[in-house]
Amino acid sequence: MSLEVDGNTIATNANGYLEELSDWSEKVAEAIAAKEGITLTQRHWDLIRYLRDEYVNNGENQPNTRTIVKAMQQLWSDKSVDAKTVYDLFPLDPSKQGGRIAGLPESRRKGGY
Repeated sequence: MSLEVDGNTIATNANGYLEELSDWSEKVAEAIAAKEGITLTQRHWDLIRYLRDEYVNNGENQPNTRTIVKAMQQLWSDKSVDAKTVYDLFPLDPSKQGGRIAGLPESRRKGGY
């Protein structure tokens, strides 16, 4: 499978994850999100950047939903952020759908919590 962005063909696997981490850009993220019916807001970008930072700068870590919730509570200075908050952003699972839009490899983890 593939994705067309600005005249370039970006290779993806059968589940829509990028084949190459280096192919990711914000335009690619917007194209993946649009394909999934998501309009990216600042909170989406915060979560996407967090996931990319964890993967790229923290030993390819792919945080689960609980860890994402804690990180977003801290980033947004809002203790009321919960799993529902991040699932509202990425309904198919913040760690997996968010990771796909962030250009990360497909996670083999089972759950969100």
